[in-house]
Amino acid sequence: MLPVRFHLPGLRYNYPLNMFWVSLLNTHPEFFREGVEIGSVFGTFPYALWNGGRLLKDDQCDAAFVKNVIKSWNDKGIPIRYTFTNPLLTEEDLKDPFCNFCMEAADNGMNEVLTVSPILEAYLREKYPNFKFDSSTCKELRNVEQLNAEMARDYRYVVLDYNMNNHWDLIEQLEPKEKLEVLVNAVCVPDCPRRGEHYRQIARNQRIILENRSLPEGKKKPIEPWHCEYGDHNNIYKIQKYPTYVSPEAIWNEYVPRGIHNFKIEGRTAYLFSLIDTYCHYMLKPECAGEARLLLIKNLETAGIFSIGRVRPAKWP
Repeated sequence: MLPVRFHLPGLRYNYPLNMFWVSLLNTHPEFFREGVEIGSVFGTFPYALWNGGRLLKDDQCDAAFVKNVIKSWNDKGIPIRYTFTNPLLTEEDLKDPFCNFCMEAADNGMNEVLTVSPILEAYLREKYPNFKFDSSTCKELRNVEQLNAEMARDYRYVVLDYNMNNHWDLIEQLEPKEKLEVLVNAVCVPDCPRRGEHYRQIARNQRIILENRSLPEGKKKPIEPWHCEYGDHNNIYKIQKYPTYVSPEAIWNEYVPRGIHNFKIEGRTAYLFSLIDTYCHYMLKPECAGEARLLLIKNLETAGIFSIGRVRPAKWP
């Protein structure tokens, strides 16, 4: 059986969902498509200045939570993967105490880090050589020669730019294919002209949020606004009309036979129930998805991850 590895989003906000999902895989393997494995869980802990790709909320995680999440995943044999993909970092930012603490807490030879900034990558490789390094889709590499040069470097995985999805003439030229990772459910429109600027705007806002912590209420800086009429509202059902969408059928019938076994699901800040449907869409057998979804939602409610309002009787008279 060939492995089909999915990399799941969210170290902080999706932690309960992802834990229940892995439990479902272990207790009901019959629900899942052939070969499904969890390759990693990716994201960062708030508040990490080095974070990129998605804007984190201002709710600092404490040391105990960080250590517990790392241990919980590693005890299951699953690495965590930091998305330290902020593209606007400076030499001074390398001293960030919380980000360095997160690296130290996961420095056991099992875990990974995604990078974009050459400054940060050089620093991390020197100070934390036990980590495995991955190349982020945030680099927006769309040239075959560039990508092959990237895959020849010391990266465990190179995440493909979503615009190259399903372009078999280009994918066939990439080697070694076992290092390639495919973002299957990108919510951005194909060839989005603002994708790179969105990453930079997120980086600027990360810094603003951090700076505001030390400012009095009347002196806090406003967050730069961002509006996207596409990605802010897209979900697994809407994106299926995009040529960049990768279907489950394409994964098993096209990608895996070509030697590509790693697939990334985005959704670190996604709506919980939308993300549940995305997981079900990709990893479950269609005939089992309904039963599995209900079981998962019931477990999340029982655990208090969300609550459903109950009617409270009124007094009469």
